[in-house]
Amino acid sequence: MQQVKLGIIGGGTVGSGVYDALQRNGALVASRLGVNVVVERVAVRDLKKVRAAKIPKTLLTTDWREVVFDPQVQLVAELIGGTTIAREAILAALKLGKPVITANKALLSAHGEELFAAAKKYGTNLYYEASVAGGIPIIKALREGFVGNRINALYGIVNGTCNYILTRMKLEGADFGAVLADAQRLGYAETPPDLDIDGHDAAHKTGILASLAHGFWINPKKIHVEGIRHISALDIKFAGELGYTIKLLGTVKKLEGNCRVQVSVYPTLVPNSHVLASVNGVFNAVFVRGDVVGDSLFYGRGAGKDATASAVLSDIGDAVLDLKSGAKNRLPAFVPHECSGAVAPIEEVTSQYFVRLNVVDKPGVLARIATIFGESNIGISSVIQPEGHEGKSVPLIFMMHYATNGAAMKALAKISKLPSVKGRPVMIRVESFE
Repeated sequence: MQQVKLGIIGGGTVGSGVYDALQRNGALVASRLGVNVVVERVAVRDLKKVRAAKIPKTLLTTDWREVVFDPQVQLVAELIGGTTIAREAILAALKLGKPVITANKALLSAHGEELFAAAKKYGTNLYYEASVAGGIPIIKALREGFVGNRINALYGIVNGTCNYILTRMKLEGADFGAVLADAQRLGYAETPPDLDIDGHDAAHKTGILASLAHGFWINPKKIHVEGIRHISALDIKFAGELGYTIKLLGTVKKLEGNCRVQVSVYPTLVPNSHVLASVNGVFNAVFVRGDVVGDSLFYGRGAGKDATASAVLSDIGDAVLDLKSGAKNRLPAFVPHECSGAVAPIEEVTSQYFVRLNVVDKPGVLARIATIFGESNIGISSVIQPEGHEGKSVPLIFMMHYATNGAAMKALAKISKLPSVKGRPVMIRVESFE
């Protein structure tokens, strides 16, 4: 049987997972592809470190160059993360004409265009299924399965840490800080957790999906990003009473009548009747609306050793078949096809809103707040002032009609300056999925 020799850069959680998966299911992969994948070399940071996978010492090196420049290595998997050494290693492999597999969403978000251009220049390819949503085959779906569709909308729960925290807050009525500490103890959240809870990890992934869906590479600086630090148990409670669940949602929507696209990550009120509201714990889901196929949902584990290894093995399969057929770039990593596309500023995007204020409970406060909303042409659909709250201030909750984000933020800036409003207003967008 024909052999393809694989070099792996990284022997951590993902690298060990890929090695283990190949040992476990290598024969199955070979029977399906007609090609035997053999691990030739593995680069690690520390030869003495105890690893989850029992990788033979004869395969190990601490120099990634010994993997990339090994003439026996035909295919390279970059699984170390980061944006410096990983970028250098991938570019070196591509320059040699060797296909590369990566799970590195941060690198693709920052340097995707450069890497794709290098793959094209040197007549090879870059595969990146594992960069978004773990074991969910969403990259392949967007590149191949939906090739005949215009993607009108895409919504993703693509960060398992945030979804775990928000799920626990909803089910237990717990505060954000307590659940975050527990998530760190259980290994679901990093220390520090900023990349996850401030929305940046989800933004990397959402930008990649938006680029594939709309045919122009999304500059990560153009993505509006908000995390979940400001979400309180009160917000979760009142959202539930209104029939919603709060999720950190990556949103990609084409705006009507032009080539501009909304690309954003922020906490969102999702109707409990929508399937995304029931995606709980560390699971991920991506909801895609195509103009031909209609609505599709992709659901599964978005991170972890085995889920990511599964996606890497999928890319290994594609790369091996391309090598076998002599078509190294049969399906290029990224094909720009919408050169006039642009990301719309968040201020111009229209949304509905959940607004929570802490106000002094006295006559005239509601009227003054409603006047400011009215002057900003923002309609109020409902107001809730829960009973039973005592103290210097009480919560006041508004559900707002559609308005631009710019108008909503200006109105709240004015409202926050009122003497009767205590603390910072909380604004969470509402998605109707219409």
